[in-house]
Amino acid sequence: MGRAVAICIGRRRGTVKKPVRSAKFKPGYGIVGDAHAGDGDRQVSMLAKESIDAIRATIPTLGYGAFAENIITAGIDYASIAVGDRIILGNDVILEVSQIGKECHTACAIQRLVGDCIMPREGLFCRVLRGGRLKPGDAVVRQARMTQEAPQAYAPERSPTW
Repeated sequence: MGRAVAICIGRRRGTVKKPVRSAKFKPGYGIVGDAHAGDGDRQVSMLAKESIDAIRATIPTLGYGAFAENIITAGIDYASIAVGDRIILGNDVILEVSQIGKECHTACAIQRLVGDCIMPREGLFCRVLRGGRLKPGDAVVRQARMTQEAPQAYAPERSPTW
């Protein structure tokens, strides 16, 4: 089980998001007050603290939200996450992973400074299935998607009785 390290919100697209004390998640919409909320499959974005820390080795002053990520987690193995997995945040919020990574159309400020940006490779994008509130320190749990189809009910063949 992991935990939420920070929750970040941006009022405008294309800007650095700022950490907040808590956030309200709305089903089918995203985080209330965030510019990326709305219809679609990328309502909420997530990054691992461990990945951000690797970039901090080059830029020690790098703040949370610099990659325009909404949720920073610790203790979750992002490499094991697949599209369709669910992420349970705190006691209420349920996200469904809709996309892993993204295409960058232009080099972001971090990529220009460091020569690398982790969001295109490691960022998780999610839909909000169930809303609620989240604050730093709350639990984060990955729930793998069902990969096997349910078995079909057994129905013995019958001979027609004429």
